Amino acid sequence: MAIQWYPGHMTKARRLIAESMPSQDVIIEVLDARMPRASENPVVAELRGQKPCIKVLNKSDLADPAVTTGWLRHLEAEHPAPSEATREATPGGKVLAIAISATQSSEARRRIPELCKRLVPPKNGPGKVVRAMIVGIPNVGKSTLINTLMERKVAKVGDEPAVTKSQQLVTLKSGMAISDNPGILWPKIDDEASSFRLAVGGAIPDTAIDYQSVALFAAGYFLRRYPELLVARYKLKGLPETASALIEEIGRRRGCLRSGGAVDLHKASDILVHDFRAGRLGRISLEEPPGLEPPSGIEESA
Repeated sequence: MAIQWYPGHMTKARRLIAESMPSQDVIIEVLDARMPRASENPVVAELRGQKPCIKVLNKSDLADPAVTTGWLRHLEAEHPAPSEATREATPGGKVLAIAISATQSSEARRRIPELCKRLVPPKNGPGKVVRAMIVGIPNVGKSTLINTLMERKVAKVGDEPAVTKSQQLVTLKSGMAISDNPGILWPKIDDEASSFRLAVGGAIPDTAIDYQSVALFAAGYFLRRYPELLVARYKLKGLPETASALIEEIGRRRGCLRSGGAVDLHKASDILVHDFRAGRLGRISLEEPPGLEPPSGIEESA
C-alpha cells in the first residue's frame, strides 16, 4: 500500500501557487537528484501548462553520478519545445534540466540565472523583470537554493519536510524576481514504490511512516543495486540474501539489541535510512531512467 501524506496546509499552498502562476515567466522545479521521477510533482506540471521550466536536480552530490547524467538526458528529451502544430498535444513547455548541490553556491548562482535567460526573452523598460517561481515537494532544498541565489539567508531551512510555511518573494542582484513556496505533494500517491522512495529520502515526515517497512524497501534496493557500498559501510563479511537479513545484521553490528539478544529492528531500520539520507552509504540513486534498470536477483523481504 502506498504511503500517503497530504496535510491541510498543502491545499492552501497549492492555491497560492495556482494564483501566482499566470504572472510567472519561468518555473524552477527543484527535484531530488536521487529520485527525480518520484519527486516530480504532477500538480506542478498541471499548473504550469506551457510555461518553460528548469528542472533542478538538487542533492546531486548524494546521487549516483552516472544515473544523474541519464536522468538529465531523459528529462530534456521527454519535454522538447512544442511547435505550433503540436502545442496542444505536447504537455508543458520547453524544459531544461541541471544537476547541482544547492550548497555549492557559485555553481547554482551562475547556472540558474543563465538558464532563465535562455528560456525567457529579454524584457526592456521599467518594471520589466523576469519572474521565476521555485516549486517542488517538501525537503528537496528549495529554501537552501533561494538562500544561495540571494547570497544570504532569507528563507528558513531544515532537514525535514514542511519547514517553509508561506510564499516569499525576493529580488536577486540581477533584478530577477523569485518567489519561494511551501513544498507540496499531491493528494493521492498511486505508485507504491514512489511513495516509499519519498519516505526513504525524507520528503514524508518520520511520524507518518513505518520505519521498518521503509527500511525493508530501501534494503532490498540497495542489495540489488549497491551491494558493495553496504559491505563497505557495515563491514559485512558476506552479503545477506534478503532485505530483512540485512537489517538484522546491521542491528547486530551496531548494538541494536533487546534483552535476550534479539535485534531491535526499529533502531536498525533507523540507522539504515539515516545513513542513506546523510550520504554515509555513498552516492546512491533510488531510481533510474528508462533503459538503465537496476539488476535483480535479491529478494526484498524475508
